[in-house]
Amino acid sequence: MTANSNHTPDWPPAVEILNSAGRSPFVLICEHASNHIPAEYAKLGLEDKELVRHIAWDIGAANVTRALSERLDASAFLAGYSRLLIDLNRPLHVADSIPLRSEATDIVGNHSLSETERERRARLMFHPFQDGLRTHIHERATAGRRNILIAVHSFTPVYLGQSRSWHAGVLFDKAEALGQALIAQLSRDPLLNVGANVPYSVSAEADYALVVHGDLLGNPAALIEIRNDLIDDDAGVAEWTDRLAQALSAIAPTS
Repeated sequence: MTANSNHTPDWPPAVEILNSAGRSPFVLICEHASNHIPAEYAKLGLEDKELVRHIAWDIGAANVTRALSERLDASAFLAGYSRLLIDLNRPLHVADSIPLRSEATDIVGNHSLSETERERRARLMFHPFQDGLRTHIHERATAGRRNILIAVHSFTPVYLGQSRSWHAGVLFDKAEALGQALIAQLSRDPLLNVGANVPYSVSAEADYALVVHGDLLGNPAALIEIRNDLIDDDAGVAEWTDRLAQALSAIAPTS
């Protein structure tokens, strides 16, 4: 299997970069923006209905990221491939970098992969995204600009039978000041249930961009998780874009 070096609809760029010259101090990241799987992978053995579920991508996250990029005048990096092929938010050495099972679904096409295929996915999908983001952050820093990293994700209202009551979560490790400031801004709406490090937490084994491009380089970095039933239509995307734009602008106005 060899991908065409010239991008095609079936083999799009591994990263879509929006507004690279944006004036905002924020750099937006959407690692689970796409559910695209090239035809040669035969849907990884899954039915079509599985590929529009949360296991294949973060529903609504790309639309919020695009709208926020425009609203904030912020650069944004969006993934071109499904996380079922390789998860951009996992270090390459961890077991679920290429998942064998997602929630309760076996990913048949990922079983018994050769090392050559693992390296191929990393080369075609993982490294171009991370290298592009790394270069962008370095160029901004060299120009004396701030880098505040905000990753946009979404989560399911129910996971393995367990209901989740939060409307959103803000995840962070070293950037506690950023995370708590964002929670405080969002919590100005008394109807919102926003938690710290829910429904997940940040660690070097479970996250990549926030750790490698954020914490390890001294760049404040937080991940916003929005419950996906709140952003699965245009109205919800608009509502959460407005809410996040106001919160982020209050924390760090464009300079």
